[in-house]
Amino acid sequence: MNALLIATLGLAFLYGILMLSYTYGWCRLKKFDPAAHAYTFNTKVSVIIPARDEEKNLPVLLEALQQQSYPANLFEVIVVDDFSNDGTADTVRYFPATNVRLIRMSDRISHHQRLNSYKKKAIELAIGEATGHLIVTTDADCVMGPKWLESIVKFYETYRPRFIAAPVAYHREEDFFQKLQSLDFMTMQGITGAVAYLQTGTMCNGANLAYEKTAFEEVGGFTGIDMIASGDDMLLMYKIYHAYPDGVMYLKSRDAVVRTLPVETVKGFMNQRIRWSSKADKYEDKRITRVLVLVYLWNVMLSLMAIVAVFSPQLWSWFGWLMVYKIVVELIFLVPVAGFFKKGSLLPWFIPGQLFHIVYVVMAGWLGKFGTYEWKGRLVK
Repeated sequence: MNALLIATLGLAFLYGILMLSYTYGWCRLKKFDPAAHAYTFNTKVSVIIPARDEEKNLPVLLEALQQQSYPANLFEVIVVDDFSNDGTADTVRYFPATNVRLIRMSDRISHHQRLNSYKKKAIELAIGEATGHLIVTTDADCVMGPKWLESIVKFYETYRPRFIAAPVAYHREEDFFQKLQSLDFMTMQGITGAVAYLQTGTMCNGANLAYEKTAFEEVGGFTGIDMIASGDDMLLMYKIYHAYPDGVMYLKSRDAVVRTLPVETVKGFMNQRIRWSSKADKYEDKRITRVLVLVYLWNVMLSLMAIVAVFSPQLWSWFGWLMVYKIVVELIFLVPVAGFFKKGSLLPWFIPGQLFHIVYVVMAGWLGKFGTYEWKGRLVK
C-alpha cells in the first residue's frame, strides 16, 4: 500500500509539471489574425476529403467550402469515395460546383485487394492527381467558417512552413456524454498547440491539416507507415518534421477552426479512442510516447488506488486529495483553451466527467495495444 501511494505521488508530481508546462506553452503561443495579413493570390490549394458512406454529411461540408472567402479559382476540392455503400459518389458528382471533383477508389483498385489503411490510400490517390501546391485535408463530417482557407493560406504565405496543424473542435454537443467528449477533445487540441510552441512533440488531427505537396513527396508520402490503419496525420507529421525540423507549425486562429460532431454512442467513442491509442507505440517521436506513458500510468495508479481503498479505507482521503489535485492542474490548463474555442460553458461538466475520463483512458490504452476496433465498418487489429 505504501509503495502504491509513493508511486502515485511521484506520478502526480510529474503530471503537475507536465500540465503547467502545457499551460505555459498554450498561453505563449501567439494567435494568428488573418485580417492583419495579405495573401498574394498565387498559392493553389487542393482540399482532399476521404469519404466512406458520407452521403448525409457531405452536402453541408461542400456548401461550406463554396462559401470560402478564398478565390474559388485558386482551390480545388477532391473527394475520394472509399468503397461507399450509399450515395456518396452521386452526392459529389452532382454537386453544383466546378471546382469539386470525385475520385472513386473502386475505379483504381480492386474491391478484393486488402489494404492496411484505406484512408492513406485515398489521400495518396488524391495527391497524385492534385494540382495544388498546398494540400489541405479534412474529414467528410466536418464544417468550417468562410475564412478557413484564407487563414491557412495567409499563415502559409507569412511563415512558409512545410506542415501546418490547425485546430479542430466538436460542436452541437447536446447531452452529457457529448459534452464530456468535447472537453476531452478540447484538452487534446490545447496540448497540440502547446507542444508546438514548446517544441516538445508533434501532434495534429487529420480533420485540419495542410502541407506542401512537394514535402509529402520528398519524405516518400505514407511509405513506411502504410501498414498502420490510422496515422495519416501524426505519423506523416513526424516524417515531415524529421526532414524539416523548423518546418512544422501550429495555426492558432479561430478562423481556422474546423468543427466536427461528437460520437453518438459509447461503443463508437471507445472504437475511436482505441483507434487513436493503437498507434501510440508506432510514433517515432518518442517525446510524445513518453508523455502518453506518463498520462496512462497516472490514470492507472489512480484507478488502482480507488480499488485498493475499498479494502483499505485510510487511502480514501489520499485518493480524494489526488483527484482534487488532478482537477485543479487540468482546469488551470483547460480554462484558457476553452476561452479560445469559446466553450467556457462546458467547464461545469468537467468535474462530473472525471471518473469516466480515468476509466476510458485506462481501457482505451490497453485495448489500443492488445485489442481490436471497428472503423468505417471494417474490423482492425
